[in-house]
This record gives sequence, C-alpha cells and structure tokens, in this order.
Amino acid sequence: MMLRMEKLALLVSISLTCIALFAQSASDPLSAGNKGTYNMIKNNLVRAAEKMPEENYSFKPTPEVRSFGQIVGHVADAQYTFCSAALGEKNPAPGIEKSKTSKADLAQALKDAFAYCDKAYDGMTDAHAADMVKFFGREQAKLSVLAFNNAHNDEHYGNIVTYMRLKGLVPPSSEARR
Repeated sequence: MMLRMEKLALLVSISLTCIALFAQSASDPLSAGNKGTYNMIKNNLVRAAEKMPEENYSFKPTPEVRSFGQIVGHVADAQYTFCSAALGEKNPAPGIEKSKTSKADLAQALKDAFAYCDKAYDGMTDAHAADMVKFFGREQAKLSVLAFNNAHNDEHYGNIVTYMRLKGLVPPSSEARR
C-alpha cells in the first residue's frame, strides 16, 4: 500500500512539473528545457544527500577520490560558482567542501545552494539566454553557464549513484523502478 502511495505521489509530482514546464516552454522553450533538467538533477542530488546515512559521508571508494560528503560540498560550491556568474553577482558562499563535514551541515548547504541557484534558473528567459557573462576567464552566454552547471551536477550525481550502490542503497533516480 505504501509503495502504491509513493508511486502515486511521484506521478502527481511529475505531472505537475510537466504542466508547469509546458506553460513556460511555450514562450521560453530553451530556458524552460534547461530549467527542467536542472530541477530533475537537483531533486536527485538533494534526495541522495538526505538518504545517505551520516556514517557514510566520509566513505571513499578509493583513497584518491572525494568522499561522499566532499562531493555534496563540491556540488554546493559549484551552484554558487555557476549561478553567481549567471546572475552577475559575487559568489556569496565559497568554501563549503572545505569547511563542512557533517551530513546535517552538508545537506543544508546543498539545499541553500540550490535555493540560490533557483533564482538564476527562474529568472532565465530565452530573450536573455545569449546575454554574455564572465565565467572561467572568458565571456559565455548565460544559458551556456547554466547548461554547464546541469552537466556538472549530473556528472557528480553519477559519482553519488556509484557510492550509494557500493553501500547497498538504491539511488533516488532508480527508486521508482523498484
């Protein structure tokens, strides 16, 4: 019964997202599509950060790579880096990966970083997608910066999926398939 309710809640959530995206995409198809991808990855990353037990935040599959917690911190840092550039602002919160270690602190920092980044995606329109901003030492279109953020988020979600599987956990993007 609980699994059926979870599937229903997921279906309703996806339907509402699609309706909202369709409404926006009629006038801004490029930025709406980019924002839809961002929201999907954001949801998976936040849910993964919440799902991984505290004791596994220090887990590293090999000594050379980041721990699970460091990846969460890195993704939070990246939201501020990418989205402050797209917004034309100074990065308001650098150094999360190096300064936070607990699950509670990192999960909250990730949520806060996404809340900041939401402003960039919410304010993006196709009319301003080609506006140029300085990013990584060169001029780039705002939409390109946000699309790069999506790719970066997805890359690290892939890392997180592997870490979760190694710990016997089903990642959020696979939960509905169970």
